[in-house]
Amino acid sequence: MAFLDKINWKILHKKPQNNSGIDPSIASQNPVVPKPATPLTPKTLAELENKMAAEARVLSKNSQRSPSKPKRGIGSKIIWVIILFGIPVSVVWLANQPYPVIRRPVAQNVPFLLLPSYMNMDNHYRQALTSIEQAEQLIEQATSAADLALGEQKLQETQEHLDELPTWLVNDRSEYKYWWYDQRFSIYGFNTARSKVGLLAAKVFQEKNAQTLLTDDTQALLSAKQQYKQASTVTDKQSAIAAWRSALNQLEQIPSQTLAGKTARQQLDLYEREFQEIVGLAAGNERISTIIAAARQFSWQAAKAGQNPPHAINEWQQIEHLWQQAINRLQEVSSQDLVGYAEAQKLLATYETNLGQVKIRRQAEQDAVYALEAAQQQIESLIASLPSDAQSVDRNRMFSQLQSIINQLEKVQNGTTAYLKAQELLLSAKNKLQELQPK
Repeated sequence: MAFLDKINWKILHKKPQNNSGIDPSIASQNPVVPKPATPLTPKTLAELENKMAAEARVLSKNSQRSPSKPKRGIGSKIIWVIILFGIPVSVVWLANQPYPVIRRPVAQNVPFLLLPSYMNMDNHYRQALTSIEQAEQLIEQATSAADLALGEQKLQETQEHLDELPTWLVNDRSEYKYWWYDQRFSIYGFNTARSKVGLLAAKVFQEKNAQTLLTDDTQALLSAKQQYKQASTVTDKQSAIAAWRSALNQLEQIPSQTLAGKTARQQLDLYEREFQEIVGLAAGNERISTIIAAARQFSWQAAKAGQNPPHAINEWQQIEHLWQQAINRLQEVSSQDLVGYAEAQKLLATYETNLGQVKIRRQAEQDAVYALEAAQQQIESLIASLPSDAQSVDRNRMFSQLQSIINQLEKVQNGTTAYLKAQELLLSAKNKLQELQPK
């Protein structure tokens, strides 16, 4: 309250201000009549407090309305800082570009500028060695398909790290060894890693192919097994058995050095026992049925080829071969297979009879050809020996030669390719023989 009392006292005793603009030191010529002073009414403490609060609010609003001027020089300082830091960074970036024409002078004069490249290459080299060891372990010692997948992923990571090591580094290796930097890069290790990546990539490719074969053959085996269980006819069962056996054979063909091949070998014994237990006698019957069907096919081809005789010697030989193949198939049926053996023996008797007839026809054809050829040679000899003068012909000798020709032609049997020609020559020889007989 003492502070407010002082302010109130100063206001009450404040001198009046001269607002007329006249210097009070200059004496006025006219007499000034002083006005009676108006008595000032003293303000209360509450009015003074309200007046001071209003003035404070006005000052606060004026300070908010007038914008503060930005400090000058901050932008230019930032630009200069960027320039000062950007120039050395750009120089280092340019020096570490993967171009020998840039790096070689830098390596000879200011090699410490290449420190980022050394650190980057060493980092990729260490990571490549680590990932190639993991990939080799997972691929070479794989126990499941998941190991192979993870090994392939590690192999890809190794290849990515090796790709970050430029080829020019191998040629310029001696230029990047300095006492102040312990570099771990090795040309031998780099080349070994690249070679190992290629070998492991090829092995992964083989393993993936083997896994595909294992999956497909296993699926085919299970499908054939289900087909056999659902088969309602003998034909369907035989088809299912053949597919089942084919799937087992395909599993045996998977390379044994692969993980899929090792897995197939472990499962194959189980699959074989299951096949024998489920199929049993039907498998043996299926084999016999297959043999008999093959023999019937050969016999059908032989019978078809033997139609519409006569045939040449080589054609009869081909027919004979087909019948022999049919007989050979039937002879594979063991006597222990009672049902199949009886059927095979029945067909065997028929096929051997047909084979015998074919041999006879082939021999007859061969004899007919020889007889015709001999008769033709005798005819040519007879014609060549005839004299130009018909009066000097030796009738007895000519008669004897014609009789020999007729005998040869009569050996040509009917049903051979030489029969028609032989009959034509035979008729001519007989007519000539009658002309020589005395009247």
